Amino acid sequence: MSADPRSILVADARRFYEQGWMVGTAGNLSARQPDGSFWITASGRDKGQLSTEDFIRIAPDGSVAEQPHPTARPSNETCIHEAIYQLFPEAQACYHVHSVPANLVSRLTTGDRIALPPLEMIKGLGIWEENPTVHLPILANHLQVPRIAAEIRDRFSQEAPEVPALLIRDHGITIWAPAIAAARHYVEVMEYIFRFQVAAQQTPGLVW
Repeated sequence: MSADPRSILVADARRFYEQGWMVGTAGNLSARQPDGSFWITASGRDKGQLSTEDFIRIAPDGSVAEQPHPTARPSNETCIHEAIYQLFPEAQACYHVHSVPANLVSRLTTGDRIALPPLEMIKGLGIWEENPTVHLPILANHLQVPRIAAEIRDRFSQEAPEVPALLIRDHGITIWAPAIAAARHYVEVMEYIFRFQVAAQQTPGLVW
């Protein structure tokens, strides 16, 4: 993507904020540029009131390449975005949001992955199979974010995930996609699936 993506990221952040997925200053969005750098939301910004000045461009080596405000600093989770872009060269956008359903789903198992229901909506993640068996990776939520990034690198270097998404327990969903529009869609699809899973827990006798 060659055009400046920040105005689209602003619109998507506001959209997610209105859904209750980026309340307060929670969450972070990024989009990659042709030179390998990426724009990411600055730390501590209200996601419902972002402007194009609330982003920092990170160079491929991890340094700050562009900083509209001298006091602004990159999202605390920039290292996770760096890990995703290095692991998946096709990724052009990486979105991370916080939602109540995502956190509830992360508690449905003590394991390091959870089966996703074979809903029609799963096609929105690129799974075109009848009654697919698909698992979503779950990672621990460490206070030190670089530790999360390191575990993402270690885990996905050994085995690629079945879907372009991961769930951090008690924290939220992170997705990556080949385009910004796809990233927005992936978030919406995952959140739909999470709402279904939570509702299923409250529906006696439901089998899926």
